[in-house]
Amino acid sequence: MQCPKCQGNMSVASFEGIEVDRCLDCSGMWFDALEVHDLRQTKGAGVLDTGDAQRGAQQDSIGKIKCPVHAVPMVRMVDREQPHVWYEQCPTCYGIYLDAGEFRDLMDRTLSDMVKHWRKGQRPLN
Repeated sequence: MQCPKCQGNMSVASFEGIEVDRCLDCSGMWFDALEVHDLRQTKGAGVLDTGDAQRGAQQDSIGKIKCPVHAVPMVRMVDREQPHVWYEQCPTCYGIYLDAGEFRDLMDRTLSDMVKHWRKGQRPLN
């Protein structure tokens, strides 16, 4: 599989039996459907994201990418619990691409994130 952002080769990384693909060049990560959800519930899974968040922020400006599995244009999305995190999702397979540092950011819910969520009247973050 090739990275949808930099076209680098992706390699498999695993944590607690869940495998994701990580780019060997930019360290962006590809998650098959529901893998992000499952890993966000798994303590310590942030170690999968080995990339430089600064490089990830630069890569985040590349918004028009194709799914590395189906070659269809991916849709730019925002995480509803942490709206500062943007990602791309395939409308066919629901796979998700996160730039380097974004998965660590999703795993690191701050008190500020929880308060903002609570003020909106939504259920508490786990």
